[in-house]
Amino acid sequence: MTAASDLSAAIRRGLREIADPALAPGQQAYMKSKMPFLGVRVPVVRQTVRTLAKGDQDAEVLQAAALELWRGATHREERYAALAVMALRPVRGRRSTLPVHEEMIRTGAWWDFVDEASHRLRELLDADARVGEEMRAWSRADDMWMRRASIICQLGRRGDTDLDLLSTAITANVDDPEFFIRKAIGWALRDYARHDPDWVRAFVASHPLSPLSRREALKQLE
Repeated sequence: MTAASDLSAAIRRGLREIADPALAPGQQAYMKSKMPFLGVRVPVVRQTVRTLAKGDQDAEVLQAAALELWRGATHREERYAALAVMALRPVRGRRSTLPVHEEMIRTGAWWDFVDEASHRLRELLDADARVGEEMRAWSRADDMWMRRASIICQLGRRGDTDLDLLSTAITANVDDPEFFIRKAIGWALRDYARHDPDWVRAFVASHPLSPLSRREALKQLE
């Protein structure tokens, strides 16, 4: 076995050792997931990954382990673990990880996976401004979840927010009737309003946002 396979196997074993099967049905129902749960809460999944991967600082090994966990997952926590591996310091902010995040977003195709992966996109933007061009392309992708990711990938950037990217991602999707897109637009604007409420008020006033997006954007400003 490779080092990546050893790590992914250790994480799978670790999750099963701490699983509480009584939690699993409620978790699956809440997430409306076809994939079953083991019964491990997400913070515990993350701590398990940090513990088991503590001695491994090789970014290539970690990335390969994450992909093994993701692609071979039989339970949702294994995919949460893959996302947690991609959040480890040696991997974060590496532009070469963008295809991995894209695969996880496309194949995960649900808000829990997509929103977590979007935190990694923010780190990529912080490390390499050229990633912004990728996000502009994502905002027009055929995949709804990639478009959602392009909208929310700057959450928490505050004064470092690329306003052209934010505007482009929103306007490219402003007519989309999908709930998860409209919610994302409002969320992204509400988050930036904490830094520049006047900009958000002006943007909302000058764009034909859906009632949901508008309400979410202005929630803390009215």
